[in-house]
This record gives sequence, C-alpha cells and structure tokens, in this order.
Amino acid sequence: MSETAQISHEVKPTGRIAFTIDTALLLLRVVPFGLLTVHGAQKLFGVWGGKGLSGTASGFAAMGYEPAWFFALLGGGAEFVGGILLFLGLFTPLGAAMSLGVMINAVAAVAAKGLESSGYAIVLAVIAAALAISGPGRFSLDAGRPWHRTGPVVAAVSIAVAVATSAATLLVKG
Repeated sequence: MSETAQISHEVKPTGRIAFTIDTALLLLRVVPFGLLTVHGAQKLFGVWGGKGLSGTASGFAAMGYEPAWFFALLGGGAEFVGGILLFLGLFTPLGAAMSLGVMINAVAAVAAKGLESSGYAIVLAVIAAALAISGPGRFSLDAGRPWHRTGPVVAAVSIAVAVATSAATLLVKG
C-alpha cells in the first residue's frame, strides 16, 4: 500500500442492510413525530380535541410558566414544527433540536408525577437525539440535498442547542 493511499474507517451499509436501516429510520420518524405534530396542532389550533392556544396557555400558567401565552406558543410551536420536520426528514438537526428541547421541558414539567406521566416525553427525546446522531436516512427530504448534514459535530450542536434552550426556558420559568 502506498503512502498516499487513504484508509477509510467509515462503514457504509449497502443493499438489503441499507434498505432495512433506512426503513427503520423512516418508521422512527413518521410514527412518533407524526404524533408529536398532532399534539402541537392540538395545543396551537385546538384540533383533534385539543385546547387551542388559550387553553394551552391556561395549562402553562398553572405550571408556573409566565408569560403563559408565550410559553404555550413556544411549546406548541416546537412540537408542531419540530414534529413536521422530523416526520418529513427535512432539516433534521433543527427538527431534532426543537423536538428534544420541548421534550426536556415536558419531562421537567411532569417529573413529580412519575414515569407514567413522563415516559412518552422521555421516549420522544431519546428518538430525537438518536435522529440527530444518525440522520434521517435516505427516505427523507434531506437525503441527497446540499443542505443535508450529519455527523458527530452536527449531532452535538443539535443536542447542545436543545439542552441550552430548554435549560434557558426552565431558568426563565423559575
């Protein structure tokens, strides 16, 4: 082997294995984040039995978030937009940061009620973080596009943004 030869340590699955991984990533995006999008729509627009923005603001006020309408809009908007982005596999690091950040706050808001109340948010947070790390797969709107970004640095920034913004929200909440 010549001194100028490059050794690649990156493993790229091919064939059936790649198809299987990409199909699994599609399912991990569509089902959980389709549901998160619906939850955000319930909070923002009052559809599918939701309370709408005013009802959501009342709930946020009861949890100590002030100004409640701002946090209701922020939380519902992050669920709705972050959910849509991950559902589609579009701007995945941003969608993962939005979804992870709002789920960190959701866990904090119901932590005293135990795992029964926080389990769903924990699972969504972990899936969002995993998608930030793995990327959305080839069955996504990001696949093959010039803006598609994955890798450890992009994942670390996405997760750090989620943690920082959720921590800031919890500090402002008091």
